Amino acid sequence: MNQDLLRVENLQVHFPVHGTGRRERQFVHAVEDVSFTLGRGETLGLVGESGSGKSTVGNALLRLVEPTAGRVLLEGEDVLTARGRRLRDLRRRIAMVFQDPLASLDPRATVAESVSEPLEIHRLHTGRARRPRVAELMDLVGLPDRFLDHYPHELSGGQRQRVCIARALAGEPAVLVLDEATASLDVSVQAQIMNLLRRLQDELGLAYLFISHDLASVAHMSHRVQVMYLGRLMESATQGQIYAAPGHPYTQALMSAIPREDPVEERARERVLLTGDVPSPIHPPSGCVFRTRCPLAIDACAEQLPPPVELGPDHVAACIRAGESILSPDPVP
Repeated sequence: MNQDLLRVENLQVHFPVHGTGRRERQFVHAVEDVSFTLGRGETLGLVGESGSGKSTVGNALLRLVEPTAGRVLLEGEDVLTARGRRLRDLRRRIAMVFQDPLASLDPRATVAESVSEPLEIHRLHTGRARRPRVAELMDLVGLPDRFLDHYPHELSGGQRQRVCIARALAGEPAVLVLDEATASLDVSVQAQIMNLLRRLQDELGLAYLFISHDLASVAHMSHRVQVMYLGRLMESATQGQIYAAPGHPYTQALMSAIPREDPVEERARERVLLTGDVPSPIHPPSGCVFRTRCPLAIDACAEQLPPPVELGPDHVAACIRAGESILSPDPVP
């Protein structure tokens, strides 16, 4: 895999807080110092609770929100410094599929009009060649061309998401940002959409940033996984490593919530219930941002940002007690 297809370096996104009546400006620290790489044909899962900043990362890659600092290198070119036509050309190479397909489609536009809009913007397949290309994209996502003249409200949730995927593919991107792309769908439809995405990845060599709070979906889709909390990366590892041996206390807590298929294992499994509320992103805690809810926190956790600790090949956790378990030890027989 070519790790240089997409490279994100020290990404930071702060949102100003208005109307507080304070003299000094305040900011929501939505994303802080996030870095990762993504190779061709690879899926990177980005997981965390609501408010962790994972969707903001995806939006920042396309500059749907403007980053405060950092670099986003797509095939070696910085998306954040591009302007005008060059930015438009770069946006051909990275596309997004949103969580709610009904909200992301124009209710007054037919399927054909929605899917052809990127072709018009990027001046692709003009004239008589456009409608056959739209029909080809529909076939690619498993929808017959009889849906071309339908409106979004005439389609099911799964069909609408297939239309959104077809629209995202219209510009022939190298990277798809999938922001909770299966979260609003029924479980059986989720499986169909994930299988479709995996097939498209195999056929087209696409790279995916798979953003989700659903750890089971991330396990099914991802080659590597990164865990976020309050805007910062907590842990990064391959899919196998992070599910078999999570090293960060926050990751362990998330993994303990995954239901087991075996009912006996499900009844016996230990769950970690984190106490307290997620701190304010306007005033994040000093040192480790997770320390206020961490069962392993010590005084040193408040003094400085935890350095990355290598737990194995391609396995890093930002915790001074990385590798220690928050679960109860197995009883001695």
